[in-house]
Amino acid sequence: MKRTIHIMSREPQYIVNTDVTFAQVSDWFGHMTRDLKLDIVYPEQGDKKSPCIVWICGGAWKQMRTSAHLAYLCELARRGFVTASVEYRTSNEVTFPGQLEDIKTAIRYLRAHANRYGIDTEQFGVMGESAGAHLAAMAACTGDVQEYDKGEYLSYSSRVQAACCWYLPADLGGLIDRTPKECQAAAPEALLIGENPAQDVEKTRVSSPRSWVSPQTPPFLLLHGTDDLTVPFSQSEQMYHALECAGTDAELIAIEGAHHAGIEFFQKEVWDIIGEFFEKKLIKK
Repeated sequence: MKRTIHIMSREPQYIVNTDVTFAQVSDWFGHMTRDLKLDIVYPEQGDKKSPCIVWICGGAWKQMRTSAHLAYLCELARRGFVTASVEYRTSNEVTFPGQLEDIKTAIRYLRAHANRYGIDTEQFGVMGESAGAHLAAMAACTGDVQEYDKGEYLSYSSRVQAACCWYLPADLGGLIDRTPKECQAAAPEALLIGENPAQDVEKTRVSSPRSWVSPQTPPFLLLHGTDDLTVPFSQSEQMYHALECAGTDAELIAIEGAHHAGIEFFQKEVWDIIGEFFEKKLIKK
């Protein structure tokens, strides 16, 4: 059978570009360097610009993979966003704030290369899960804190205009309090900051997103499972209350019965909520 069909070109072509180097960092005890990478999904759409959503993978600050949720980021791209999953150094490579510095460098890189990827430089969102949610929240709450902007592209801003955090560790001190004292030195929070959070209260405070909430903090969407035993639901509740007290636009969605990184977070209903949030906050009407 032979057929001829006519196709209307209504949609752009979407490109998935992986292993894009956005920075070089010190490696192997300072003797060498290595590249930090990002994966990016963007539409080829001429001069049109789209908001950018930066995704940050979780893994207790000890492991991360930029490609883990690329399929879902492609769906967000089809809703009208450029999406980028960015790498950061883990806690065995550098202590905090090195991870935050990496995220901010990636945001500045994307702004510097906005024409290449069709990005609207005025509309950036950030989203992450668990340890990635911590870094997403820190990036959102410290947009104007210059001490965390290190590296290249410093003429560009690392500020974002909206944040979505999944099962957020908002208060590192509160998390370490749940760990037996004899195990606290090996807890993920201690490895992140390079100190026992129970003993270095000030470093714990400045490493916790809740401490940085202010009236200038951008809108937040918080998603958390009610049965999370790794990062308790109360952590997102604390962040939500801090945002409310600061007069910041915030919404907390409790996912009934969901555990940490539960399959519930990867259902269409949740991604529709996420897409609608970023559409409302980032897409210009």
